[in-house]
Amino acid sequence: MNKFHYWNRIFKAYILGKTSQLSFWHGDPEINFEFISNSLGPYYMLFYKKANYKGHVDSNGIPLLDYQGIIGLQYNPIAIAQWGLGNYNIWYRVNSEIHYSNFIKSADWLVENLEKNKDGYSVWMHHFDFEYRDLLKAPWYSGLAQGQGISVLVRAYKETGNDKYRNAADKAFKVFNISIVNGGVNNIDEKGNNWIEEYIVSPPTHILNGFIWGMWGVYDYGLQFKNSDALYLFKKYTNTLIKELGSYDNGYWSLYEHSGTRLRMIASLFYHKLHIVQLRVMYHLTEEEYFQNIANRWDGYLKKPLNKYRAVIQKIIFKVLYY
Repeated sequence: MNKFHYWNRIFKAYILGKTSQLSFWHGDPEINFEFISNSLGPYYMLFYKKANYKGHVDSNGIPLLDYQGIIGLQYNPIAIAQWGLGNYNIWYRVNSEIHYSNFIKSADWLVENLEKNKDGYSVWMHHFDFEYRDLLKAPWYSGLAQGQGISVLVRAYKETGNDKYRNAADKAFKVFNISIVNGGVNNIDEKGNNWIEEYIVSPPTHILNGFIWGMWGVYDYGLQFKNSDALYLFKKYTNTLIKELGSYDNGYWSLYEHSGTRLRMIASLFYHKLHIVQLRVMYHLTEEEYFQNIANRWDGYLKKPLNKYRAVIQKIIFKVLYY
């Protein structure tokens, strides 16, 4: 990874207050307590700040993220899905016409921008290179994008009855039943655990937040279409999370992923808070007390200033040494 570009973006976004792609992603994660377990309704996180995104947009009002440098302004399918879900939540609460219109714009963009990967499966591609552990060369796709795109489409179908949304969701869902080596986003590890991979790299890194967000798309698809295969797959992912969640706990903070490096990749403050919110949602969706217990433990880590200090220092060291 080009560390100069990474730290330059951090400096501009957080020190100088410049608009960049980081401006969209970060804010305090919040659970949406209006969601209804076992029924498709408002999305599980609020995304209100993302719904009211003030950055660059195209002529139709669709968000464009500024990656700066030679990458510049780009469509990001994950951002567009989260923008749509945030608008849906606001519309659901206050019946605002503009927010409903934005939600439908998001759904329409997702329908129009599904494309085939090299194995013939329908995915949302990112058409720019992205610096990660391995450089993700354009075009690349993501299990997180697939999940959140589906979460938009099934709600658009629920509200409109328009088959174009269901047809797109059906196509996008197929990759969850396909191995990453065959063009899908599902990975079965050596212990038989099923994972959703946010980034398709080898060996896989099992990014925690991307796994959980991807799971919610599978769950939403199963709920809306009463699809037993999808709900069974969600159960398998849930079992993986129960068995492996402890491996993301380093004793004072949560890990972002399983990086495979000697120094483990710790979560930033934002992602640690996001993990807590996601686990509380998982508790409500599954009634598994374990998720609530881990969320409470990780919330307790936040209350000790020394933990935050240690986490920041380890994060900086990791970024300097690795990516």
